[in-house]
Parts: sequence; structure tokens; C-alpha cells
Amino acid sequence: MAANAPSRLGWAAYAIAAATLLVDQVSKWWIIEGLLLPLRGSVRLFGPLSFSFVQNRGVSFGLMHTDADLMRWALTLFSVVVAIAIIVFARRPERALLGAGLGLIIGGAIGNAIDRARLGYVIDFIDVQRLGFFPWVFNVADSAITIGVIALLADSLRPARPAEVVRKEA
Repeated sequence: MAANAPSRLGWAAYAIAAATLLVDQVSKWWIIEGLLLPLRGSVRLFGPLSFSFVQNRGVSFGLMHTDADLMRWALTLFSVVVAIAIIVFARRPERALLGAGLGLIIGGAIGNAIDRARLGYVIDFIDVQRLGFFPWVFNVADSAITIGVIALLADSLRPARPAEVVRKEA
């Protein structure tokens, strides 16, 4: 394998990113075209889970909501720049959990950037507000980014093996 080529874990991170992006975009398409959620508003599924259509014009979970076109493109550009930086970093992750977390974040960031560029807002639809402690509606991309960040944190907390310590010192 060439020195510049992604490692096996890098390719796995890219595959996770592609799968995340695909699931995110297909789920949003189905919510719009299959379930016709924009016309229905909300559909109760079971327990605390509902699908509720939300046009998220803010950052994460609708925070810093804005209708300004400049903010739309600034958020889109920011997501793309972050995704590209992580794509470069994910070429050679040293551990599987790190690669998986990076892949989830890449796929989620690109999925939401596509929505924002194409529609001017991010499609959110997973609604668990009836749990009583989580007031936001979110999507697959948001979930992937959150799980990816948790994976990165978990990876950073695990102790280094002696071989990793020696390799880093060299």
C-alpha cells in the first residue's frame, strides 16, 4: 500500500461515512416522499417515539435559529470544511473506535450540509420529546455525529498499550 493511501482502518472510516450518509439521505427522502410527513406534521409510532417534521434552520438541535441566507451558506461551508478536515485526519486512524467515530461524524456532517445547501434547512424528524427531558427533534445525521463524538471521547479515555507508547515516542 502506498504511503499516502488510507490504511485499512481509514477505508473502514470512509465506508462508515458513506453508509451513514446513505442512511441519512434515504431516511429524509422517505420522511418527505414516502410518509409525507410535511403534510401530516407528526406521526406517533410507539412509546415516546414520534416522527415530527421540523425545518431546522439553526445549528445543532435548532440552536441559534436564523432565516438569513448568509448564515445558511456559512453553516454549509463550515460543515464541509470540518468534514474535509476529518476526512484527511481519518486516512490513518490508529484504532478502530477512533476510525468509526470519525466516519460517523463525516457522514453526519455531509448529510446535514447537503440538506442545508439543497433546501436551506436541515430535515429533522425523530421526536422523543415525550420522554420529558429531551426537547429537540433530530435526524440520523445528528445521531451519527453525537455517537461519533462519544466514540472519540471513549477512545481518548482508553489507556494506551505499551506498543503505542513506544511508537509515539519514536
